Amino acid sequence: MRRIPEPELMDDPEQAAAYAAADFSDANRLFLALFAEKFPGHEPRQVVDLGCGPGDIPLAFARRHRACRVVGIDGSAAMLAIARRQRESCPELRERLDFRLARLPGAALPAGFDTVLSNSLLHHLADPLDLWREVRRLGSPGAAVLVMDLIRPRSEGEARDLVHRYAVGAPPVLQRDFFHSLRAAYTVAEVRSQLVDAELAGFEVAPVSDRHLAVWGRLP
Repeated sequence: MRRIPEPELMDDPEQAAAYAAADFSDANRLFLALFAEKFPGHEPRQVVDLGCGPGDIPLAFARRHRACRVVGIDGSAAMLAIARRQRESCPELRERLDFRLARLPGAALPAGFDTVLSNSLLHHLADPLDLWREVRRLGSPGAAVLVMDLIRPRSEGEARDLVHRYAVGAPPVLQRDFFHSLRAAYTVAEVRSQLVDAELAGFEVAPVSDRHLAVWGRLP
């Protein structure tokens, strides 16, 4: 199936609310488990999450890693409003979470993060190198990097099967967005090529579920 891009931002309030209310707990648990598996012994201190959405990953990461501070950036004001409400409901994490409105490339953040995260942003980007260049710019030498995203299925039929398997019963707007996101996702081979172009060929990339791939490594 050829790639069909989708809009970069999820800025419609109804769309953002449907996304935030959806149950992504399995994918979030997978992301956290992958980080623990790929970076044993790593103690995050300064963390950036690129495309943080409603803030689920930053909150979960801050709970698990109690010494870290997490900066989450997203280009959607509607998503960040939800992330900030989640932060306010967790007073014990409030001082360690910072959500900022920013788009790639050119997020107004200084370099020097020891941990760079991103979940489900890559397929939204018209130019995937925008993500990989920002990863290189923001991370300090030796920084731990974990990026997870959808994998594009081989056909629209496979994409519809995945929607039926994982989004049955979800609001129509979410089912539609999931289908469009699957069509906009990249393949493992395409991501490998992106990493070569970004001078990150030492990173690993592999499927990690029937609908996700992950990229991990340490910055040179």
